Amino acid sequence: MRDTNQRPIDRLLGIMARLRDPDGGCEWDLEQTFATIAPYTVEEAYEVADAIERGELTDLRDELGDLLLQVVFHARMAQEQGAFSFDDVATAISEKMIRRHPHVFGQEAQRSSAEQTRAWEVIKAQERAGKGRDQSLLDDVPVGLPGLTRAVKLSRRAAGVGFVWPSVDQVLEKLDEEVAELKAEIAAGDVAKARDELGDVLFVVANIARTLEIDPEDAVRATNAKFARRFRFIEAALKARGKTPDQSDLAEMDALWDAAKAAERL
Repeated sequence: MRDTNQRPIDRLLGIMARLRDPDGGCEWDLEQTFATIAPYTVEEAYEVADAIERGELTDLRDELGDLLLQVVFHARMAQEQGAFSFDDVATAISEKMIRRHPHVFGQEAQRSSAEQTRAWEVIKAQERAGKGRDQSLLDDVPVGLPGLTRAVKLSRRAAGVGFVWPSVDQVLEKLDEEVAELKAEIAAGDVAKARDELGDVLFVVANIARTLEIDPEDAVRATNAKFARRFRFIEAALKARGKTPDQSDLAEMDALWDAAKAAERL
């Protein structure tokens, strides 16, 4: 029976404790570690983003619950090791949010959104410096982030101390330079070096996104959706002709691609 006086978060914490109980808990849950659960945590975060992209608030509620479960799972494993508890996690983030919003919880004047973004970076830099150890500006940029997102964060940190191209035109010139180097390695047939040069191209693209204040992951998600939409148009048009894509050729499909683009402009 559910205790109607029990807070939902306490109920969830109790469920996780029961699942992780060596005496009668779930074998699968008991076998998990931080490392094995981490991929699920990342996946759930993407599913939250997907629900937001689709504008499905019911799905968003469910996906946020799945993401919360990941936090509870990690916190439970940490508590079992005597490291920290869920309450410690909640307390730490509460203190951080208060510390990083002195214009709301302190005596500072109100800030615009742009001013708060700049202040946020300053406060985070102060927090890094306060950890009392020799630390690079880049040390706490998570390696597990999507590549383009991490590239933006790395370059933003470097830009904060002046290591930055002054204008987007200069970044575009750098892109041309990196593309030329990629072409050279492709022509030479050196796949390993081509891989490195492709990485350089993508890093410069991330810098363009940062300079223009565009989220590169958001941009590529939009392009993925556009590609899928136009390719489905091709499939539907071929089906109307009694054909499938593998029964077509590039010329026919490219013409249909152009038709899909034209249809979107109407």
